[in-house]
Amino acid sequence: MQMNLRSKKLFSLLLCMMLIVAMACSTTGCNEKTPPVQQTESQRIGEGDTKFTFLVFDKDGEETAFEVHTDQEIVGAALLELGLISGDEGEFGLYVKTVNGITADYEVDQTYWAFYVNGEYATSGVDTTKIQPGDVYAFRVEK
Repeated sequence: MQMNLRSKKLFSLLLCMMLIVAMACSTTGCNEKTPPVQQTESQRIGEGDTKFTFLVFDKDGEETAFEVHTDQEIVGAALLELGLISGDEGEFGLYVKTVNGITADYEVDQTYWAFYVNGEYATSGVDTTKIQPGDVYAFRVEK
């Protein structure tokens, strides 16, 4: 009986370890890497002492680059002021629907605009992200 109990515990332990490894492998496989930020010729837009790079990736992956000049301190405020983005204010902040004249509508085709900072998915909204010298901000159409 004791040998049987020990075998069951060992089997349970091994099964748990295998499940943990399988879950780790499956979640890292789902983590989609974003393409590196490419250096492309950018359009200069706006006036001001602060300068940053803004990239737009449409649903086909085509990139448009801007060198934004502004006196704003928040990325979203600068982009709104220059007419590069628009959207709706909600309880969680600005929900960006249109970027550089391109609309992504989740209700129509399950696409939306995702905000990135330095090639990484942003941890804050565009309307709360402070402009940092040297940072690259981007919106990508995602599904």
